[in-house]
Amino acid sequence: MHDVTVLEVPAQLVVGVKRTGHFSDMPAVMGALFEFAMSKNAQFVGAPFALYYETSKEAIEKADAEGTAVLDVAFPIGAPIDESGEFKVYEMPGGTMAKVIHKGPYDQCEQAYNAVFAWVIQNGKQIVGPVREVYPNDPRAVAPEDILTEIYVPIA
Repeated sequence: MHDVTVLEVPAQLVVGVKRTGHFSDMPAVMGALFEFAMSKNAQFVGAPFALYYETSKEAIEKADAEGTAVLDVAFPIGAPIDESGEFKVYEMPGGTMAKVIHKGPYDQCEQAYNAVFAWVIQNGKQIVGPVREVYPNDPRAVAPEDILTEIYVPIA
């Protein structure tokens, strides 16, 4: 069972990068962003996250198969750093979010997504922006069954 909570998420300063490709490219994109941020002595103040613009299973599968999936990743930072090329510093908007937590491998998040999307419909809400996945622990440091993924759906 996945419990859905509603909370106000504050805006936050981030360093991010946006590319297109296959979802399997996400770790490499996040790694490149991390290396860039470290080279600029960024002060990390929160867990990394990704934004997902495709929300239906069909759209996700199509974008992944075609290599057109939007890979938009960011790290919250405590102070601005110098931008360079594709790596940008900006304020990630906050807002009202429906949140659910998945524990387990990333490729098994579907039930958590189904739960939060069903909650949105049942409560007469609208999705008003890209879904965020926050990664509070490192999949290289914990067992697959202990990986945490916090899923935030912006609602109105």
